[in-house]
Amino acid sequence: MTPADLSRCVVRAVRCAVADGELAAGAAAPGRVVVERTRPGGVGDYATPVAFQVAKAAGCPPREVAGVLARRLGAEPGIERVEVTGAGFLNFVLPAPSAPAVIADAIMRDVVIREACGGAGRGLPADGSEPEPGSGPGLREHVVRRSVLRLLRVQGATEPAAPTVAPLAAVAPVARRDGDVVARYGPDAARWAMLAVPARETPSFSDVLLVQGEASEVFRVRYAHARSRALVRNAAQLGFRPEPGDVDGAPALLRLLADHPLVLEAAAHHRAPERLARHLVELADALLDFQYRVLPQGDEKPSAAHRARLALAEAAGTVLAGGLALLGMDAPERL
Repeated sequence: MTPADLSRCVVRAVRCAVADGELAAGAAAPGRVVVERTRPGGVGDYATPVAFQVAKAAGCPPREVAGVLARRLGAEPGIERVEVTGAGFLNFVLPAPSAPAVIADAIMRDVVIREACGGAGRGLPADGSEPEPGSGPGLREHVVRRSVLRLLRVQGATEPAAPTVAPLAAVAPVARRDGDVVARYGPDAARWAMLAVPARETPSFSDVLLVQGEASEVFRVRYAHARSRALVRNAAQLGFRPEPGDVDGAPALLRLLADHPLVLEAAAHHRAPERLARHLVELADALLDFQYRVLPQGDEKPSAAHRARLALAEAAGTVLAGGLALLGMDAPERL
């Protein structure tokens, strides 16, 4: 079971509990359940506050609702353990994600993201209806709203968004002292700075955005994507191609790829593109650490393990490209 499957599984558990009379008939299941990575100090891998959503209509305390759902979900294949904590939080332990599963999900999601972004490489509509941002007081609001709209499209929503999606808060503009940030830093770096912090906060601009090195987050994300493409090209020169398979020694990369659908859902739900930006930085750093294990070294011959690692690196690059597109940015093949 993937983390994204878990969300659907929880919705199904609520519906079945109502149908079987374990919860009051008025306790309708929410259309979508937000499942997020457990925060530091929490229990298990993932958690959801769904019991609080259902408790009022069910006419019983959230912890009682959580207990009903925990008994059902604990018997689901693919869930190792369910635990109720606090006033009614459901906490889950899932098996470690498999490389073939996360690769398949990355490929499927890439198609959805391309459709949501109009098929144009920058994540902009192919008809050119979204111009490059210029300077001015409405610049940042334009950039944030367009990114939120793309995130909503990936989740199947349209404007106006469904009432379960939080409204977009007031967007703090670019500070007047920063001047024409697009002209100074370029469209992509300027977009990154505007989207990397919550909309209510004033974005920060500095010459780090221009650095072609590890000090720059936006560079690391784009460079990691370019490295994934270079690995595929270099492997082709060595006579092998990516082939999904089990991969050992990449727990951080696998976990981040498995979490990606939940990050997209949370970013859309909260209308918070900065959540996606933070995730892309973590994913890029994990891929840059992993890249040295992908290709054969010295006289080593390409093996099934190399093909599987290459497939995982390629999937990570695909996810980075899709994430950048949702932020309205390019994912260059070479840097």
